[in-house]
Amino acid sequence: MELTGSAHLDTFARDHLPPREQWPELLLDLPWLRYPDRLNCGAELLDRTAERFGPGRPAFRDGAGGVWTYGELRDRVDRIAHVLTRDLGVVPGNRVLLRGPTTPWLAACWLAVMKAGAVAVTVLAQARARELAVMCAMAEVRHALCDVRTVDDLVKAEVPGLRVTAYGGDAPDDLLRLAARHQGAYDAVATAADDVALIAFTSGTTGRPKGCMHFHRDVLAVADTFSAQVLRPGPDDLFAGSPPLGFTFGLGGLVIFPLRAGASALLLEQSGPRQLLPAIAEHRVSVLFTAPTAYRVMLEELDGYDIGSLRRCVSAGENLPAATWRAWQERTGLRIINGIGATELLHIFVSAADGAIRPGTTGVPVPGWQARVVDASGRPVPDGEEGFLAVRGPVGCRYLSDPRQTEYVRHGWNVTGDTYVREPDGYLRYVARADDMIISAGYNIAGPEVEDALLAHPDVVEAAVVGRPDELRGQVAVAYTVVRQGAARDGAAAEALRGFVKTRLAPYKCPREIVFLDALPRTATGKLQRFRLRAQDAPVQ
Repeated sequence: MELTGSAHLDTFARDHLPPREQWPELLLDLPWLRYPDRLNCGAELLDRTAERFGPGRPAFRDGAGGVWTYGELRDRVDRIAHVLTRDLGVVPGNRVLLRGPTTPWLAACWLAVMKAGAVAVTVLAQARARELAVMCAMAEVRHALCDVRTVDDLVKAEVPGLRVTAYGGDAPDDLLRLAARHQGAYDAVATAADDVALIAFTSGTTGRPKGCMHFHRDVLAVADTFSAQVLRPGPDDLFAGSPPLGFTFGLGGLVIFPLRAGASALLLEQSGPRQLLPAIAEHRVSVLFTAPTAYRVMLEELDGYDIGSLRRCVSAGENLPAATWRAWQERTGLRIINGIGATELLHIFVSAADGAIRPGTTGVPVPGWQARVVDASGRPVPDGEEGFLAVRGPVGCRYLSDPRQTEYVRHGWNVTGDTYVREPDGYLRYVARADDMIISAGYNIAGPEVEDALLAHPDVVEAAVVGRPDELRGQVAVAYTVVRQGAARDGAAAEALRGFVKTRLAPYKCPREIVFLDALPRTATGKLQRFRLRAQDAPVQ
């Protein structure tokens, strides 16, 4: 499939796509996946939905009683798009970094970037200056829209040529003040369906982030596959969940899916499991997106809240244990829709709902997707045997200038890095991660990245970070460290190291435990034996 003519004046994104021969095979033959050559996902999600369902329907709620209708959302998005293009000089194809807590304003900024034909780079509000600097350098970001409460780390990143426009403050050049000066509809840029719409960053086992580039048609494809075919939301649904918009799990579940269905979303700044329960009860949430850890925590608090409005519960981000599924079903009567997705593929591609759910398995390929379990050579393994999960569908992995493209895409398939077993009737059962990624409470933590942060401390000589099984979080990150002679190795020293890591990385990447060793286990050739650390029963400081 050849790329169509781009609307991007700044051609960086298309220029840095991997070579076409390194892409996976794309499946776009189904009638509902045949998109026109010219397609702007922002206009489709907002303008076309408002036309179909009416501008007076609620689109976003803010948790404090505020409600944005589709008409109000469109007006605010268009004003921001005018600021981007008229005041800030953003042209189609420019990368625009978005940062802030989960609010309607952050979602509006994302939609404005889409309509302006720019490329959204949405990052976590927790990301630290060093992480931000790396992502901005990789994507050559020169514009940023940032919640005023999270500006400091972005300024500390000292990104050359970066223009930061804050929103939510009282400065004369605040984005919302600039937006108030503009009136009139904004005609969305006529982007190509295969123009890059967003770059989502993920971390691999080396700790170096990978930029995943997704097209305008990809944004609609995940809504038209998992959401439309498995989740099946309606216009009267109210979505809510814990994942931030910097994760594609959250972007899909809290923005793309509800808007595609003409529904609404409750966007919560604080969305931990103990904040979700009262929010569900107060706002009558009907569709919930969160990780298995949150479901386990909420089970302990259920008696105090009326969650009878819930009709759909989605779990992803880590494996959903059968025991958690059964406990939730017994207490609530609700059958959790389990799923596996990846930043590389934008959202969920294996799942099952309703009577098709089988606890202890992830499910079957979502309509529009194919999946198989293969060996290291890419050959399918017999049912019942372990192998690597390989998938293909309407969305595929396209890394931003990254040699790891050929590791993820093999023989036309996306190889996710997960070990799976295919049952004889086609159900897919998760076994483990095939690499050293630690998945804790739905967050991906690259051990080597945390090791690098620890090694920056003057007392640390060696460090190795691995995942340890944890009943609540699935895994927790444990750091095994060797410190210089004479350095303290007590609880206070461990807490000091944790504090040091938190100044360099997002807090969720900080090791839950620090273990001091005299030496790390290595082979005769000096290779670190991580498997011995995972089995370690050393005392924890």
